[in-house]
Amino acid sequence: MHGRLKVRTSAEEAARKKLEQQQKVKMFRAAMGRILEKKTAQEYDAEMMELTAKLLSSNPDIATLWNLRRLCILARPEGEDSSAVFDKDLGFTEMCLMVNPKSYCAWHHRCWILENAPKADWQKEVDLCTKYLKLDERNFHCWDYRRYVVEKAGVTPEKEFTFCTEKIEKNFSNYSSWHYRSKLLPLLYPNVEDPSRPISEEKLKEELELVLTAAFTDPNDSSAWFYQRWLLGYAQPELDLAACRIDAKQNLAVLSFSKPINLATGGYKLTVSCCDNCNDASNWMPATDGNTFDTTWTLKSAFAIKQDSNPGMVSIVTPDTKELTLQLQTIQAEGAVGVKKPKFGYEFGSAIVDVLKAQLASCLELLEYEPDSKWTLLTAALLMKAIDRRGYHETIRQHLTKLETVDQLRKGYYLDLASKWAIENRLEQWIEAGTLSEGIDLSGLQLSVVHYTPYLATADAINLSENRLVNRNLGVLRDLVFCRRLNLTNNAEELDTTVLKLPLAEEIIHNGNEQQQLAKELPTKVESLVL
Repeated sequence: MHGRLKVRTSAEEAARKKLEQQQKVKMFRAAMGRILEKKTAQEYDAEMMELTAKLLSSNPDIATLWNLRRLCILARPEGEDSSAVFDKDLGFTEMCLMVNPKSYCAWHHRCWILENAPKADWQKEVDLCTKYLKLDERNFHCWDYRRYVVEKAGVTPEKEFTFCTEKIEKNFSNYSSWHYRSKLLPLLYPNVEDPSRPISEEKLKEELELVLTAAFTDPNDSSAWFYQRWLLGYAQPELDLAACRIDAKQNLAVLSFSKPINLATGGYKLTVSCCDNCNDASNWMPATDGNTFDTTWTLKSAFAIKQDSNPGMVSIVTPDTKELTLQLQTIQAEGAVGVKKPKFGYEFGSAIVDVLKAQLASCLELLEYEPDSKWTLLTAALLMKAIDRRGYHETIRQHLTKLETVDQLRKGYYLDLASKWAIENRLEQWIEAGTLSEGIDLSGLQLSVVHYTPYLATADAINLSENRLVNRNLGVLRDLVFCRRLNLTNNAEELDTTVLKLPLAEEIIHNGNEQQQLAKELPTKVESLVL
């Protein structure tokens, strides 16, 4: 019938697309073949620029082609207007970013151009970022690039903070803007009284109120919940001394840290006030053979303990001149020991606690309407821990148990979080008791992983029975340098303890017949705290 367009059948359409794809592949291979020929001949000329531009304009994620363009620019003929060359390639990268605004290679090439151009208009780049973020306000590549160019352009943190606030108010679901905000706040509102805290108490109160509004606008969006977690201090721990024990009878010393470091680099200055032959950091060895970076380091030597050291301190200055210190609680002729209580979170003032209680009440109210809201359940647990982790202990456990069902894809995360918080209670009481070279009871906590092992490096005995540990959990136990008796009975499955290389181990048991014998030797002071 005349005047009507013929509609292709599915078979015809598939054949047409296949032919079109074959032609594209043929053209691409021909162009790449020619490019590689010129690369081999080191012909970085106008033809190379044209060929790379042809391919990158349709696929800007080929890093090799961007590298060749940079070689062409550097090999340009003498006398050629360099400003024009760089400006032209800036325009080309902008065209490529229109094809793919999240191209790592294109953004990286733009940075290279600006760093190498005779003149760079950094303010123009800031304006370009503003333009791109209007098109896609969650383009994290552009946010990263913006942080780079605003520093070059000299834009004040105050202006950038205002920009962030506008973006968040327009759309709360903007993780990149929340993240940028967390970088700007310590610059604008530092905590003068406590430098270890990122922002002042007054500003923290305002931010908590802002993030609550955002979180309750869309409880299923994770952006504001993650920002709130940062405000509450749930972040990766900073490098710090964890524990130290020097045993003159065993001729063994241990020094452990909250994060892995490389003491063998020679950039660390160590001072142990009660032990002169402990002060050469290069003599210490990692607890795990073959490790370069480790949390736990050991030293074998004949130690002479100076009992008149008062106060007994361990001090280490890092290569970036940051000093870490640890108070030794016990100094005797046979040895010295000290363990620093980890930071389990921020300790807030009464004004902040009142805000947190109000937020917790709001979370609990929301849970009445949406009992399976995973972010609300998790945030309620985090708020309880920040307010009173011991008082809310059982309720927190109930929330995490429910999350294992509500959010089964992340069940392992909730199990590990419950394990971490359970150990915190036992570890804190053990440190407060001051028996830092004696055993610690971590049995019956339903642990799926063992956290804080660097802080247990001084203990003679560890009871980990009645938990859910499997073979892959044993690796962290390498930090238990002074452990003589390790009880692993009644865990999730039969454990292969042959992988454990503990220098002083006398007894490692993992069957029910031997559990009772060892249990009598382990402390029972914390039996009332069971998670």
